[in-house]
Amino acid sequence: MIYWILLALAIIAEITGTLSMKWSSVSDDNLGYIFMLLMITLSYILLSFSIKKIALGVAYAMWEGIGILFITVFSVLLFDESISLLKIIGLTTLVVGIALIKSGTATRKPRTDKPAREGEHAVI
Repeated sequence: MIYWILLALAIIAEITGTLSMKWSSVSDDNLGYIFMLLMITLSYILLSFSIKKIALGVAYAMWEGIGILFITVFSVLLFDESISLLKIIGLTTLVVGIALIKSGTATRKPRTDKPAREGEHAVI
């Protein structure tokens, strides 16, 4: 469960960092670029911890896909960017793709190493 929380925090950090980059570009304040750098760095660190127990393909698809979804929504709400029918269809396709990747990934079973028996050696 903690790994999913780390992934969620990584997604939030990515969204925050990317939105601060846009905010800096429209407000002529360079402080947002420094904040963006910190948040994107934090996002990658949290993502790297989350993939210890979450499949890389699933974690990356969710990190990037959910990030794109929310960045697009917040860009429309906060920065008056346009949203078209094609963008909506693309975002819907993205969400469906993430759901398919997540549902098609089997959970890993822990490895059970067989104890070595006395007198058995590996053949070279």
